[in-house]
Amino acid sequence: MDVIKVKANSRTAAVAGAIAGVVREHHRAEVQAIGAGAVNQSVKALVLATGYLAEDGITIVSVPEFVDVEIDGKVRTAIKIVVEPR
Repeated sequence: MDVIKVKANSRTAAVAGAIAGVVREHHRAEVQAIGAGAVNQSVKALVLATGYLAEDGITIVSVPEFVDVEIDGKVRTAIKIVVEPR
């Protein structure tokens, strides 16, 4: 399963659809964002995905955590949100 990487200019509906699709298929999704704008888009997408999945009778929980990722040889701190059915 791939990590869903979100940027500050990511479309929230597209990210929400990706989250819902991965949760339906794999019963777990991981969303990763670096920076305030990207985290904002991630949270908005998570709210939309909650609604999409609720239509299918799936209630989800999300657990945010910090992770270190290496980009171009530099370590950056990202927010990872793990999404799973309740």
